[in-house]
Amino acid sequence: MANITSVSPLACPLPSFIPVKGVRLGASAAQIKYMDRPDLMMMVFDKGTSVAGVFTKSRCPGAPIDWCKACLSLGNARALVVNSGNANVFTGRAGAQATQVTAAHAARLISCASSEVFLASTGVIGEILPTQKITDALPDLFNSLKPDGWEDAARAIMTTDTFPKAVSKQVKIGETTVTIQGIAKGSGMVAPDMATMLAFITTDARIGHDALQTLVSSTVETSFNSITVDSDTSTSDMVLAFATGAAANDKVRDVNDPSFADFRRAFADTMQELAIMIVKDGEGLSKLIQIDVSGGVDSHSARRIGLAVANSPLVKTAISGEDANWGRIVMAVGKSGEPANRDTLSVGIGGHWIARNGMLLADYEEAPIQKHLHERHVTIQIDLGLGNGAARIWGCDLTHGYVDINGSYRS
Repeated sequence: MANITSVSPLACPLPSFIPVKGVRLGASAAQIKYMDRPDLMMMVFDKGTSVAGVFTKSRCPGAPIDWCKACLSLGNARALVVNSGNANVFTGRAGAQATQVTAAHAARLISCASSEVFLASTGVIGEILPTQKITDALPDLFNSLKPDGWEDAARAIMTTDTFPKAVSKQVKIGETTVTIQGIAKGSGMVAPDMATMLAFITTDARIGHDALQTLVSSTVETSFNSITVDSDTSTSDMVLAFATGAAANDKVRDVNDPSFADFRRAFADTMQELAIMIVKDGEGLSKLIQIDVSGGVDSHSARRIGLAVANSPLVKTAISGEDANWGRIVMAVGKSGEPANRDTLSVGIGGHWIARNGMLLADYEEAPIQKHLHERHVTIQIDLGLGNGAARIWGCDLTHGYVDINGSYRS
């Protein structure tokens, strides 16, 4: 796997972590692939923890995806075990057996059912997971878990990531203060449905499984499914949310409950902030690209157009080269397959409109556009002029660093 030596220029610092009531976690070095750092993470949750999740839409999912989908319908969780360095994908019966054995070992340590143990793996595809290394490491890891093990956990799930990703917030449900805290990993093979990413969000709020699932499903579209690094969807993506209930607020069963509004916004912000951090760590990137699409026939169409622009190699390399070639944007809109009309299309960069209603503005000046393209955060504005559909997409530029990383990923 590629040796990543430089940290992303858009790296985000870790927050000041807050212990989440009902959660203990930590990491250890099981030497699954990496020999120089922790690669196994474990979280343990109090009894009564509800769980919700969304998963990759890949038709070739990893064994942990199948395992978690089967467990999710029961709605309860006691543990999460994650390894990095090996994705446990395309490994046939051995992959399924690895999930069963790992879950069983963790369940014995916690004294719970195997179906309450959730699993995730990230790394190389097609190599048999060395399950024995995981089961040998689990007892000592379990005994070392603590409420403040967040940084170790965030670092242990990294693969080609150059910085750990985490968000921490506190908000009230009624009169009760609750904590929302999450970690994520992702850097390449990132595109909607979902990305090559894992995200685990915990809270001590009391939220029923159905309400938590509604919350996760409704917020994933504007967060993890609105980011792209390279248009490739991974086999291993998942977002899992765990609510321990230890804060003892009145149990939330309806996400539209007015007393839940602040929490709902904070949870959505957590999802979005983690998603953007993944793009900021895009393999080899030098710039974050934000694409705002308006005037679409509907939001779904606007989103697809935004993704077509964000995934265009010509747009991405123009941004990397700081070339104000706005024609690349027009090209990407036109190839998206979505409704668009050249005579109503308007395009801007950095808040400066370049073309309106299919024509270059008579007073267009390239200097402010060029100045904006030298910044780390580049914005693109697209108004289709067809309706009220709107979307915001985040992507990154394409540099030779991406080739360097992925040209040696297995070696």
